[in-house]
Amino acid sequence: MTKTTHFGFETVAEEEKARRVAGVFTSVAGKYDVMNDLMSVGLHRLWKRFAVGVAGVRQGQRVLDVAGGSADMSRLFLKNVGPSGQVVLTDINNAMLRVGRDRLLDEGHATPVAQCDAEHLPFPDNYFDCVSIAFGLRNVTHKDAALREMYRVIRPGGRVIVLEFSKVAKPLEKIYDAYSFKVLPKVGELVANDADSYRYLAESIRMHPGQEELKKMMEEAGLERVEYFNLTGGVVAVHRGYKF
Repeated sequence: MTKTTHFGFETVAEEEKARRVAGVFTSVAGKYDVMNDLMSVGLHRLWKRFAVGVAGVRQGQRVLDVAGGSADMSRLFLKNVGPSGQVVLTDINNAMLRVGRDRLLDEGHATPVAQCDAEHLPFPDNYFDCVSIAFGLRNVTHKDAALREMYRVIRPGGRVIVLEFSKVAKPLEKIYDAYSFKVLPKVGELVANDADSYRYLAESIRMHPGQEELKKMMEEAGLERVEYFNLTGGVVAVHRGYKF
């Protein structure tokens, strides 16, 4: 029997989800940063800075940026780890990865880059001080498998940081829904000529686990002292868990 999962609000075969998610991000790669600014009114930059601050990485440490796409997180982490540290940028989507790689090269960073699946990270056990995934976990078919992989590759004392859209506070729900399902696809159509991809992004946010559910998933993956920080009324949340 074919295993199914969700693609936004649709139920699809697991292998079809991977193909369709790839199609979404290939479509939006060239305008991804512009759309992020429009979608969040620039707030995504503050959210990412907060997440990097919560990660608490230091000079000389190793960081893995999973689903790093346009390299926003990698660029911030590079400032913290310094020349003696290392940041590795990964993404499953080649078009997004090229955007991030080119940006890093343009800024003079010869950062290692790898195209890989978050569910099968090609790195040794206990290698990184920090693994970060920003706005990528909701697109992963088997989130539990991805979290276990992140746990595997961090060393004891290391941490996993998940920055993701989450469950918004009750008073904001109606406004947030109206923006997500009416305004956002229109913006996608005008700016990226792609309303469908941005409709999927809105739907995928609604299907993603809420704050407490994701915390439990991280604990089940082996992470300890898991906590989360709600930002902008729960529009996004930063989860942090440690390996001991």
